[in-house]
Amino acid sequence: MNIVNAALSGFFDLLLSPLRSANPWIPMAVISLLTGFLMLGIYRAVSDQDGILKVKSCIKAHLLELRLFKNDLGVSLRAQGRILVANLRYIGYAFKPLLVMIIPVMLILIQLNDWFGSRPLAVGESALVKAELAEGFSPLETDFRLEAPAGLVLETEPLRVEEDREVNWRIRAAAPGVHELVLRWGGASAAKKVVVGDGRLARVSTARVRTNVWREISHPGERALPGDGPVTTLEVRYPERRLDLFGMGVHWLVAYFVLSLVLGFAFKGLFKVTI
Repeated sequence: MNIVNAALSGFFDLLLSPLRSANPWIPMAVISLLTGFLMLGIYRAVSDQDGILKVKSCIKAHLLELRLFKNDLGVSLRAQGRILVANLRYIGYAFKPLLVMIIPVMLILIQLNDWFGSRPLAVGESALVKAELAEGFSPLETDFRLEAPAGLVLETEPLRVEEDREVNWRIRAAAPGVHELVLRWGGASAAKKVVVGDGRLARVSTARVRTNVWREISHPGERALPGDGPVTTLEVRYPERRLDLFGMGVHWLVAYFVLSLVLGFAFKGLFKVTI
């Protein structure tokens, strides 16, 4: 999974890095437009376009039948039944391409979460660092030590919560850049990147996780932790990012889906796709 994550992360870094200084809505619009194109391509390739066109024509014909014979109860009821059947057929035609779209959309969402889900720490801002332990390991019995580089300040001693099997620290950002915390225990260690920003868009990996297929896919920003170590998650609690729209904070998922749908429908004629 590290290879897949590295390939996907590299593609999104190449795509979004030149737009870091722009208003976040611009890279969001670019990604949404490309997503719309991708979905239109998949829909055209996988769906039965002739079948969709016929069933939509059938629905329109029965709707017209309802208007023309609205005073004839028998005709109206039969037309409504045929519309229901035609709608079920339409859903059947749409289900297959939507099923195929799930995988690429999920991979895109996971990547976008690293770019738009959280924002980097600002200079002077504090954040919680949490190490979660595997079953069988006690935070009281293992000497965990967190080392901070020059760009970060370690503000607290470790807070050990035995019932939750976790150790917490608080750090403060001292200088912009990508810094590396190092967690040490016994003779082993694990590093975690911390991004301190200057106001520009940046990839923010909130957690480094233990080797596990789904968890690795959902946290692509950094390589997985060793599978045999005591630490299952090494997390930095970054502030949430919101996209500004006339003074309102818009969640990136809302912006992404709305833009993707609008742009997809706007260009469906270019792709000659019947939806």
